[in-house]
Amino acid sequence: MTATMDTAGSVQREPDPDWVSCGQCRMLVYGKRFARMAKVCPGCGWHSRLTVHDRLDALLDPGSIRPVEPGPAVHDPLGFADLVPYPERLDRARRETGLDDAVRVVSATVGGHPIVVAAMDFRFLGGSLGSAAGEAIVTAAETALATRRPLLVITASGGARMQEGALSLMQMARTSNAMAALGEAGLLTVTLVTDPTFGGVAASFATLSDVIIAEPGARMGFAGRRVIEQTIREELPESFQTAEFLFGHGLIDGVAPRKELPRLLAVLVGAAAKPADGWADGVTDPVLRDPATLSPPPVDEVVRRARVLGRPTTLDHLANWTDGFVELHGDRAGADSPAIVGGLAELNGLPVMVIGHQKGRTTEELVRHDFGMPSPAGYRKAVRLMRLAGRLGVPVVTLIDTPGAHPGPEAERTGQSNAIAECLRVLGGLPVPVVAVITGEGGSGGALALAVADRVLVCENATYSVISSEGCAAILWRDSDTHAVTAAAQALRVEAKSLLSLGVVDGVVPEPPGGAHRDPAAASVFVRDAVIRALRELHGRDGADLVMARRAKFRRFGSAEVSSKIRETVK
Repeated sequence: MTATMDTAGSVQREPDPDWVSCGQCRMLVYGKRFARMAKVCPGCGWHSRLTVHDRLDALLDPGSIRPVEPGPAVHDPLGFADLVPYPERLDRARRETGLDDAVRVVSATVGGHPIVVAAMDFRFLGGSLGSAAGEAIVTAAETALATRRPLLVITASGGARMQEGALSLMQMARTSNAMAALGEAGLLTVTLVTDPTFGGVAASFATLSDVIIAEPGARMGFAGRRVIEQTIREELPESFQTAEFLFGHGLIDGVAPRKELPRLLAVLVGAAAKPADGWADGVTDPVLRDPATLSPPPVDEVVRRARVLGRPTTLDHLANWTDGFVELHGDRAGADSPAIVGGLAELNGLPVMVIGHQKGRTTEELVRHDFGMPSPAGYRKAVRLMRLAGRLGVPVVTLIDTPGAHPGPEAERTGQSNAIAECLRVLGGLPVPVVAVITGEGGSGGALALAVADRVLVCENATYSVISSEGCAAILWRDSDTHAVTAAAQALRVEAKSLLSLGVVDGVVPEPPGGAHRDPAAASVFVRDAVIRALRELHGRDGADLVMARRAKFRRFGSAEVSSKIRETVK
C-alpha cells in the first residue's frame, strides 16, 4: 500500500508500498527519499505532518534527548460522553500514538546548547489543550526555569479540548502564566508553529514566546477559516492564516523550511548564551576622541558622502561581522517595517541584539525598504527587540542611517510620534549596554529613536542633525539653492568634528580615504572594532548603574554650565 497524506493530514492507503503521494501537488515521491527529506515534497515544498518522535529526532542533537515527566493531571473531570465516552477516546488515542497525551516534554541540546522542549502531536485528539496537555506545558516551563535553559514549544493543535469544559479553558491562563515567569527570569522562549495551530493554543502560550518561527504553509489563528467564512459570509483568500500571511502582517518572526530549523534554533539558543572570558582580546580601538585630530572635507562634501548608496548598510555590516545573525520580524500588531532590521547575533563571541536602519543600494532595494524611513511598525519592532535584549541580558547595538522617520499620512494615523517616543523611553531605561553608531544620515527624531545609548559614535563622513540641511534652508533661509543648503549645513554643524566638539557623540569612527563607499569592507571593520571596544568597556557593569549613567548623560545636554564649556570648545 502507498501512504498518501492529504492536506488535512489524514493518511489513506493505496497500492504500491514504495511511494508516497504529496498531499498538495499529488506528486509521487519514493518513500525512502521522502523520509530523507524530512517528509517535505521535493516538487512543491509541501511539509507533511510529523509525529512528535520524528519531530524531536529531526530537530535535536542525536543522543541528547531525555524525557521529562509531567505531573499528574485530572482525567475526564466532567464524566463527558458524546457519541463515544471521553475515556474511550483517550484510551484509543493512547493506543494509536503511544503517548500519554498531546504534549511530550524533553530536555536535550541543539547545536550543543541545552534546551527544554514541549512538543505537541496532532494525532492525539487533534493536539487539543486539556488539563494533561496544560500540565505538560507548565512542567516544561518550570523545568526550563529551574535549569536556566531556553524553552522551545512546538505547536500543533485544533484548540481547547471540549470534553474537559471550563477546565480546558483555564489551561490558557495557566500556560500563559508559566510563559510570563520565564520572561521575568530572562530566559529565551521560542515557538515553532506547525500545521495547524488554532484556538486556545494560538491565543495563549504559542504566541507569547520571544521568537515565533513557522514552517512553510503552517496555519495559525484563533478562529478557523471555515468558522470565519460562515460568520462573515465571505470567501477568504487561499493564503489566509498561513505562515506566509502571518509573516507578511508582522505576527511572526520568520518562516523556515524544516531542514533549516536545527541550525536556526542553534543560533537563537547560542545567541542567548553568556560570552567566554576574553571575548574582545586583540581588538584595537579605532575611535578618534579628540576633535583636533579631525580634518573633515567641506560640509557639502560630507553631506554628499553620508548619502552615497555604496556605504555599508546594516545588513552589510552583519554579513561582514558574523555568520550567526537571525533576523527577527514584525511588531506583533499587524505590520513589519522593512526600513528597520534587527535580530540576535554573535559578535566576536558576544551575543548581541543588533537593530538598524536599512536603505539599500539600488532603486528597487530603496523602494522595498522605504528609503530607510521607518513607519511606526518599525519602531515598535525595535522596541520589542530592545525589551527582549533587556530580559535576556544581551547588549544592544544600533546602526543608524535614515533621512528621518516616514512622513506619510498612514504613519501619522498609526502613531508615529508615540512609536518614536516609546523607543526613546525604552532605550533610556534598558539595563544592558547600548552602543549606537551613526553610519550615514542621522536624520532628526527618526535617528535619535535608536541613539539613546551609553556610547554614541559617528562615522567620519556621517551626519547627525535635527533636520536636513535642505529642510532647514527652505524654512529659515526661505531658499533651496545650493548656497542656502550649504549655509544651513554649516550652521547646523552636522559633521563629525562639530558633533564631537559639541559632546553629542563620544567618538568618531574613521573611514577609508574618500569615504566608506570607496572600501565598504574596510569601513565595516572599523565600525565592528569600534563597537567591540565600546562593548568591552561597558561589559559587566551593573544594569542600574548603566541606566543611571545613561540618563545623566542625556540630562546634561542643553544645561547652561555644559553649554558654555561647549561653546568655548567649538570656537
